[in-house]
Amino acid sequence: MNIQFYLEKLQGFAEFRKFIKKNPSAYLCSGFFSIDKEGKDNQQHLDYYVPDSKKMFSFQLEDEIKLIPAQIFDGYVPSKLLVNNDVDFDDIEKLIMEKIKQENIQNKLQKILLSLQNKDDSDFFISTIFISGFGMLKLNIDISKMEVVLFEKKSFFDIMKIFKRDE
Repeated sequence: MNIQFYLEKLQGFAEFRKFIKKNPSAYLCSGFFSIDKEGKDNQQHLDYYVPDSKKMFSFQLEDEIKLIPAQIFDGYVPSKLLVNNDVDFDDIEKLIMEKIKQENIQNKLQKILLSLQNKDDSDFFISTIFISGFGMLKLNIDISKMEVVLFEKKSFFDIMKIFKRDE
């Protein structure tokens, strides 16, 4: 599936059409996608910012489409997504798997969290990937180039050490 599939699903929803009619200046500013490799906790959310009211709304696209107001912190104005609608989630997953092989990581993929955002006039997937053995990977993927621009490997125990130091 690709982003276009979810945009079309949303555009076919009567509540969304009413939302856009009421808020013609609204624009797509982010997305969240959860791909559960071991269970069925897949999620898709598309977020729209309304400049006139300085509010953001999230459309949850799982079983039934729901409109949920989202919180914006300290006057933050999100960037408009450029949205390459052809970005296929299977291609993103293949890119992630290639990077994991390059880094010689043997752990099994459990869950992929993708946050679609615009940074410096480019769309990115900011990714957190949970792997077996209490491992976690952080990848930033530049969608226009379809390349990994940041890669970090952490373990659950590294995170616990950070929290323990702060106490």
